[in-house]
Amino acid sequence: MDVDGGSTSSDSARVRSIPIHSGQSKDFVYQFKQQSLPACKPVLTPTWVIATFLLLGFVFIPIGLVTLRTSRGVVEIVDRYDADCVPESFKGNKVSYIKDTSVPKNCTRFLKVPKYMKAPIYIYYQLDNYYQNHRRYVKSRSDQQLLHGLKYNDTSSCKPEESNNGLPIVPCGLIAWSLFNDTYTFTRGTGKLRVNRKNIAWESDRNHKFGKHVYPFNFQNGSLIGGGKLDPNTPLAEQEDLIVWMRTSALPSFRKMYGRIEEDLEADNVIVVEVMNNYNTYSFGGKKKLVISTSSWLGGRNDFLGVAYIFVGSSAIILSLVFLLLHLKNPRPFGDTTYLSWNRKGISS
Repeated sequence: MDVDGGSTSSDSARVRSIPIHSGQSKDFVYQFKQQSLPACKPVLTPTWVIATFLLLGFVFIPIGLVTLRTSRGVVEIVDRYDADCVPESFKGNKVSYIKDTSVPKNCTRFLKVPKYMKAPIYIYYQLDNYYQNHRRYVKSRSDQQLLHGLKYNDTSSCKPEESNNGLPIVPCGLIAWSLFNDTYTFTRGTGKLRVNRKNIAWESDRNHKFGKHVYPFNFQNGSLIGGGKLDPNTPLAEQEDLIVWMRTSALPSFRKMYGRIEEDLEADNVIVVEVMNNYNTYSFGGKKKLVISTSSWLGGRNDFLGVAYIFVGSSAIILSLVFLLLHLKNPRPFGDTTYLSWNRKGISS
């Protein structure tokens, strides 16, 4: 053993005679440092590879079929109304229509229920081409102010909606300022459908992120009005429209909860929706949609998970068949596994 490049045989013997470790724990540490601990080192033979891919396919495809069927069982009605709710005289200039407060913004939509919809039935509004993930937009808020109100003075992160006429704004920031403010009223036959708008926000947000004693102050009082207004006599923790809106979306197309219909809808029922088309998406080419949907144990309708499972399972089975044909056509002789390094004894001697 060469220790320092010039050691003698007696020095080597003396080095080897020094005990390297003592005790089971030190032996474990030594083996770990020398990478000589027992480990699972499987040999991937063609039989194992083909069987693994087959098993993967036989497991994933049934899961994908069940998931896809569950998703397809969700009944969903999607109605885009932003273009149809503009009067004919303003079709060529939609921005002036939405900014003109003297023009009525009410609009009537008729939705036909395609299948039986079991309560609870969820109502969403969907916005497309709306970038809530823009860096300046996401940063323009104050979480401490939402929780503590006027007691928290450092709202520099809320610029440019930090203050108005020398007074602070609660809640401040561009996110709150651009609050969605379209409203919907639902009628079936001669009676109105009651929409439950409670508990539409996350419970953790209501209890821990918005103050129960924080009230809107000086909000939407400037010359430039963004979205909806807030009730100054209701604490932020109870204004769930705001709470839902403040949880920004990562994608430019997103849905947010509006409420729940807590009675069943029969097939071929016609729902009359009175829409107040207040929100300006025309300035940036956005789209507005009303979504009425049931849910399943997987949530709303989304075929991606089921399709992904079926695709991966089918690909695994196809690969296993390809490997099997190649193995039968050109069989390869196996090496002797006893010559593998981890099967040879006394390799360090």
